Amino acid sequence: MASEYLEHKLALLPDKPGCYLMKNINGQIIYVGKAKNLKNRVRSYFKSSHTGKVAKMVSEVADFETIVTSTNKESFLLEITLIQKHQPYFNIKLKRGTGYPYIKITNERDPQIKITGKIKKDGAYYFGPYPNVYAAEETVHFIQKVYPLRRCNGFQGRPCLYYHMGQCLGACFKEVPPAEYAAQIKRIKSFLNGNTANVKKHLLARMNKAASDLEYERAAEIRDQLHYIEVTVEKQKIISNDKTPRDLFNFYMDKGWLSIQLFFIRQARLMKREKRLFPIVDTAVEEMTSFILQFYNRRNNILPRELLLPAGLPNKEISEILGIPVRTPERGEKRDLLAMAAENARLTLDEKFRLLEMDKGKTTGAMKEITDALGLPVGHKIEAFDHSHIQGADPVSAMVVFVDGEPAKKLYRKYKLKTVVDHADEAASTREVIRRRYGRLLRENKPMPDMIFMDGGDIQMNAVKDVLENELGLDIPVVGMVKNDKHKTADLLFGSEDAHVNLDPRSQGFYLVQRIQDEVHRFAITYHRSVHTKHSLSSRLDEIKGVGPRTRTKLLKKYGSVTKIAQAPVEEIHALGINRPTAQLIKVSLQKNAEVAKGSSHD
Repeated sequence: MASEYLEHKLALLPDKPGCYLMKNINGQIIYVGKAKNLKNRVRSYFKSSHTGKVAKMVSEVADFETIVTSTNKESFLLEITLIQKHQPYFNIKLKRGTGYPYIKITNERDPQIKITGKIKKDGAYYFGPYPNVYAAEETVHFIQKVYPLRRCNGFQGRPCLYYHMGQCLGACFKEVPPAEYAAQIKRIKSFLNGNTANVKKHLLARMNKAASDLEYERAAEIRDQLHYIEVTVEKQKIISNDKTPRDLFNFYMDKGWLSIQLFFIRQARLMKREKRLFPIVDTAVEEMTSFILQFYNRRNNILPRELLLPAGLPNKEISEILGIPVRTPERGEKRDLLAMAAENARLTLDEKFRLLEMDKGKTTGAMKEITDALGLPVGHKIEAFDHSHIQGADPVSAMVVFVDGEPAKKLYRKYKLKTVVDHADEAASTREVIRRRYGRLLRENKPMPDMIFMDGGDIQMNAVKDVLENELGLDIPVVGMVKNDKHKTADLLFGSEDAHVNLDPRSQGFYLVQRIQDEVHRFAITYHRSVHTKHSLSSRLDEIKGVGPRTRTKLLKKYGSVTKIAQAPVEEIHALGINRPTAQLIKVSLQKNAEVAKGSSHD
């Protein structure tokens, strides 16, 4: 039931298209949606009964805003912009970067062919996506042998090894005419777009000539290239009569979850398939539209020549925004592909439901147990901190993040402390890391966590609260994780008096605290070991006469440990650009240190 405040706002909603922003009790935007009619759409959240993620979102709404647009198309564009800016918890969000390998022909005077995972607006030609890096590498190796461009680093006054192997057009020692590159790129593009007949004919003629000239090794190499075309490019079933690059989306929805299947059709074949699962708040059509526009807008994926979608989606608006044709096939192989994608989406979601039943208590259920015990509103994101040092040396801090009871490892952060470098000062260390973390979130206008967990007692707790409240003006609940005399998770500290909050040791909430405490400690210790090892190695190298910062960097980059440097031959160290007397001194000094360390370990 909506509050009196929300009821008043609902009565004032306009009958116009636009976007709406749902906010929680802390003023954080937790969901962004679009609607052809704002009044009908927003009222439906509070005037109907809901289940799953919709019910959860509505239970957290304390306020909302609306932004009216003049057309439905404008509301699509505004929604994507708002999602990218605010990253609301209940929206489908896609991260930057495709995660797929593409083949790129660079836009340079002497172009190269390479593999990339990032698409840039740099005038280069991009082809893909490929099923995996191995498939892309095999294709690039084939092209470098059959249609070479440049494989060297540019002009060096003499032919490179690749030129002698027939895999470079010779930019290393001469000026290659742009027309020669253009003709080669035209052949590569034709091949990558699925036109294999010409290259097979060309290779067959070369193989026969090599055989007639008694160049049997060369003939065998060309035979292998022909075999590559047959087993990689042509082995996949042709699913289309034309070679138009297409992407195909379909979905299946059940119990508030959306299952999406995406097929990449390249070279008239199903090149790659991706599946995604999301619990959703809006209708399947609205969420699918949002997903598709984010997929090409935020992740900067290459747009195909055509998009194939199931019936019911706003094809016209999507086409206008993306600038490519959007169709719903009604017959033939493309309709059959849509049906196959829908069936795969259903099977994927059925499997997800079986797994969800097992995981629910350990994740979202555990989070609710913790917030209930602390007397806090429902929360989703916990950021936890721990410090590590050895007798004050090389002090570091680490932060781990748990979202709905699961570790979000891509959000973890490491901090090399600057204010305290030669002695242990838990309060100063805590102040620095909290100041750096949340000062940055404020500057970048990014959302704050629902809770901050500190591994430690009153000293760390008070330091966190002081920085948050008195320096940054933030009100984030701070919770202390307490260990018993056996260094095991015991209970929590919370509130103005830092009172002990006991959790049932057999509850999922207690297990979650235990996982958070163990994980942040592991992450801090691991980071500290890497910093300390690097510093101790650096200091031992600095003690050797003739070893400066540049030499030290070369050695660290090449070997990474004292033992490996001590074992390396003098000639190998000298080959790094280090003069022979210094290389010999490094070898002798480190071997002596290793022998001393070995002897002392037996004392």
